[in-house]
Amino acid sequence: MLACVLALAAPAGLRLAVNLTPLPDLHPPTSRLVVDRNGTLLRPFPVADGIWRLNAAKGDVDPLFTRLLLAYEDKRFFTHHGVDMAAMGRAFWQMLRHGRIVSGGSTLTMQVARLLGDDDTRSLVGKAHQILLARALETRLSKDEILNLYLLLAPYGGNIEGVRAASLAYFGKEPHRLTAAEAALLVAIPQSPEARRPDRFPKRAKEARDRVLARAAKAGALRPEIARQARTEASPHTRHPFPMLAAHLANRLAHQPDAPAVVALSIDADTQARLEALAHKAAKTLGRKTSVAILVADHRTGEILASVGSSDPLDFARAGFIDMTERERSPGSTLKPLIYGLSFELGLAHPESLIDDRPSAFSGYTPSSFDGEYRGTVTVRRALQLSLNVPAITILEEVGPARLLARMRRAGVRPALSDISPPGLAIGLGGLGVTLRDLVTLSAAIARGGRAISLTEEKGETGKPLGRVLSEAAAWQVSDILAGAPTPLGAKADNIAFKTGTSYGYRDAWAVGFDGSHVIGVWAGRADATPVPGLVGIEAAAPIMLEAFARLGPTKRLRAAPPNLLDVATADLPPPLRHVARTSQPGTPGPEIAFPPDGARIDLGLADQDGEGHGANHSEALAVKLRDGAPPFTWFVNGRPVGRTAFRRELFFKPDGPGFADVTVLDKTGKAASVRVFLQ
Repeated sequence: MLACVLALAAPAGLRLAVNLTPLPDLHPPTSRLVVDRNGTLLRPFPVADGIWRLNAAKGDVDPLFTRLLLAYEDKRFFTHHGVDMAAMGRAFWQMLRHGRIVSGGSTLTMQVARLLGDDDTRSLVGKAHQILLARALETRLSKDEILNLYLLLAPYGGNIEGVRAASLAYFGKEPHRLTAAEAALLVAIPQSPEARRPDRFPKRAKEARDRVLARAAKAGALRPEIARQARTEASPHTRHPFPMLAAHLANRLAHQPDAPAVVALSIDADTQARLEALAHKAAKTLGRKTSVAILVADHRTGEILASVGSSDPLDFARAGFIDMTERERSPGSTLKPLIYGLSFELGLAHPESLIDDRPSAFSGYTPSSFDGEYRGTVTVRRALQLSLNVPAITILEEVGPARLLARMRRAGVRPALSDISPPGLAIGLGGLGVTLRDLVTLSAAIARGGRAISLTEEKGETGKPLGRVLSEAAAWQVSDILAGAPTPLGAKADNIAFKTGTSYGYRDAWAVGFDGSHVIGVWAGRADATPVPGLVGIEAAAPIMLEAFARLGPTKRLRAAPPNLLDVATADLPPPLRHVARTSQPGTPGPEIAFPPDGARIDLGLADQDGEGHGANHSEALAVKLRDGAPPFTWFVNGRPVGRTAFRRELFFKPDGPGFADVTVLDKTGKAASVRVFLQ
């Protein structure tokens, strides 16, 4: 009678014990992952205790692995309730018969219970708790959830846990496509993870793998011929490093306080890998301790597609741990396109204007030519293509350093300036600090017709539209000039507009270029700012930039010319534009626009007055009034000539529509005045 009562009470007691068994933390910490725009792993980071534990679910692993795992470890996994009594009975009988443990009776669920808990399963108490926990897991989790925990926690030797980390460490690839030999090895290692580590005991690992293959073939989980072929496959004997693409950018974003478990970037892994290899190769040719940084962005969207912070993040001699895409350095001549673009926009110069390249002094500042030679009188186009220094400073003197800095700030660029004195003309030749990212941002604005856009590295995000850096016409004129710049050693640069630069003392070599889709910036030099004799942008950085474009694929056409562009030869330019002369000299005062004042909002009735969109037809003309200056006067609106007056110091014109208008006037001596107004 008592036996019957106990028999009836035992299942109820077991159920109660299972229900009272607390579950351990089912969400152990996992490696933070940084992935590219397509989900490809760029860089994982170990958890706090140094363990590589990468999240992976059943669907992320080759089904062949799951099939071999169940055939070898737990063929009744989907039918038992955590404990396989038949397997335990078989294991106990074999132990009695042979006097030693021949096979284990633990199910996958019991192994998960052991991995989650901290019990000593060699003791009876520990084994009992493992069984209870296994039953508790089965009652509260699905089979797939239990399998996923095994895939995450299975030990693979050293600090490797989980199938995904093991596949990356021993095969150098993700586990979603495995050979039979690879899958069998991943099944075998967790049975004795330290003794079967392929990087330490490759022979034992291979023997264990082959036993898994043999048993799988016997159980019908693998065709015999495939098992035989798999046994002939070499077994790994080293450990691969984990992926470390876009190392600097990944590290910065992964360690932000609010970083998610998976950080998704706009980076393209294939492009990143190709350009990292390019930077590594190029740095070796440039000399010991030099480094190379490359930044690639889609200027249509602002997305960063590749960010190479150094030629090798692990090369201490080259200070590879420093992200040179973010370090402020002297840009050399790379700001000249913006300087010339401003002169085109303001009507101070034209690509076919003549300008003098002769030794000159600018209020005590005496820039010299880079090669020590002067070309005399050249066109502005040629002056920019040859990166002549004196013409650039002549233009900057007219444009004004403050205006140049203001336009840079419209693009979100915040240059590093001296605290001792206000910015002077030296900023035109690199007398300030900017980053490679800043230069790519400015070039992207020119490539986009003068409209700046912020750069973003977050997947699914596009850059935010920023201010206008140049007028559309001026941006196109700059692009057209740079598309004809001389290339290193006659290399091809189809559809690529680019500018190089070399900082003072040969510390930094730059090249920044764009086609119809992408903008690429390259920096080369030493991260510690030590001079590298002979390090010149056109020779060191430009070839890397052109090769980077080649590795991106065929270039895209540059933007087409905007309408109503003044496209004439030098002789056909308005007289004040035929020769750019210095006007910021003592003597007769230049012209000054008395009305309207700079920044004014003027109501001309350009708003829609009749509901049919004909408001502009009934609008008033804008009156511009002038004082001082030597007649005759040439007038420009948004960089286009709109009239010439012999003596009158006023102009009337009707705008095409509402919006900002840049009004410029040049007098006989070439002196200019400009205002920007908003017409409505």
